[in-house]
Amino acid sequence: MASRQEKWKGRIEGAAERCAARGCPAPGEFRAPLTPGDFDGPGSWHYLCLEHVRTHNARYNYFAGMSPDEIEAAQSPIAGWERSSRAFAGAGTGPGPPWSEFIDPLDAISARFRPGMARPTTDRFSAAERHALDVMGLGDEVDRTALRRRYSELVRRFHPDRNGGDRGYEGKLAAVIEAYQTLKGARAFAA
Repeated sequence: MASRQEKWKGRIEGAAERCAARGCPAPGEFRAPLTPGDFDGPGSWHYLCLEHVRTHNARYNYFAGMSPDEIEAAQSPIAGWERSSRAFAGAGTGPGPPWSEFIDPLDAISARFRPGMARPTTDRFSAAERHALDVMGLGDEVDRTALRRRYSELVRRFHPDRNGGDRGYEGKLAAVIEAYQTLKGARAFAA
């Protein structure tokens, strides 16, 4: 069962302090800012009873003392976000740390930051897929259409029904079929 919503938002139950209004004996159950518009730190607060916090809120004006231009700037949806941000570095890396602080015997980290060195490109094909490309006699630039065309050509060449029943090509036919099965699911041909 959902709990009943609190009737007075911001109320401090069992407040030990008295209301900050002069001469008020009621407990100070509501927190009110002493200095309006100063939100750079924890802020200064005083505690008021319900009656006095209502009076305080009725008189409270965040924009008091501001010029129309300052009010417009404070109401802007991007108020506070005008700071410039650091520009993105090329290839997702910054200028690089001072290498005098690091020991990198395998040159695994510093190679990324070496000037003039291009980042290594990731291969389109895995090792198993490269082997399958070799079996089919294809290169890295192959697309899905060229793969299908080459597969069809090799199956016709090595199939026993097409080569006069010569069973000597059965091993090559099996290798071509296995290579095609490997390549047709390759990441390089996705989408």
